[in-house]
Amino acid sequence: MSNIKYKRILLKVSGEALGEKTERGDGFGLDFKKIDEVCSAIKECVRMGVQVGLVIGGGNFWRGIKNGEGKMQRSHADAMGMLATVMNAIAVADVLEQHGLDARVLTAVEINKYAEYFTRDLANRYLNEGKVVLFAAGTGNPYFSTDTGAVLRGVEIEADAVLMAKNIDAIYSADPKKDPNAVRYSQLTYDECLAKHLKATDTTAMALAMDNDMTMVCFGLAEENSIIRVVRGEEIGTTVKNKF
Repeated sequence: MSNIKYKRILLKVSGEALGEKTERGDGFGLDFKKIDEVCSAIKECVRMGVQVGLVIGGGNFWRGIKNGEGKMQRSHADAMGMLATVMNAIAVADVLEQHGLDARVLTAVEINKYAEYFTRDLANRYLNEGKVVLFAAGTGNPYFSTDTGAVLRGVEIEADAVLMAKNIDAIYSADPKKDPNAVRYSQLTYDECLAKHLKATDTTAMALAMDNDMTMVCFGLAEENSIIRVVRGEEIGTTVKNKF
């Protein structure tokens, strides 16, 4: 484990990243080839001795704040989004087990027939046993993103870092697809992110990470071996922390 920088991680992957591309360019449903690639990377992390917690968004099925806006009460729309993350977690856990890994789905709301109810002690026990733990249903409350849920679980399990696998390779000063002069950052403090209005993640997730001195790494999921490279401490993406 000498070549490992982060020995316990909370990996956050968006639901869209695991979905099949639609005509609009977003990901919908489940693309099992993509899921298999992520699971292969997680298997290698476990082989290296890394303890892996995983949060998957639900946007490939439903995004409450977007799909329900003006049509549903926000709490109900967010409840559907939380259930979408449970579906994703069950699917990914199944593929992880096909790879020979022991995976457990822990949910923030009780769905006892399909998953176990989250407690910090149970999560820690499973991680220490070498199991991959998938945290689903966000925080269990509306109005919170899965990014916030990921940071919350990362803090609770005392992860060395929260790894945000994104559809862009780093944090930029502006959208690099729209602004050719956008500056790419390799390191940022949380204060800099907030002062410059940089979107590493949503403000609630960032504030929670900052208040609990949690390291966050934002990187591109599509980059080859990106998850493994981050775990090893290679300088890819953007590392965000209180101070360097």
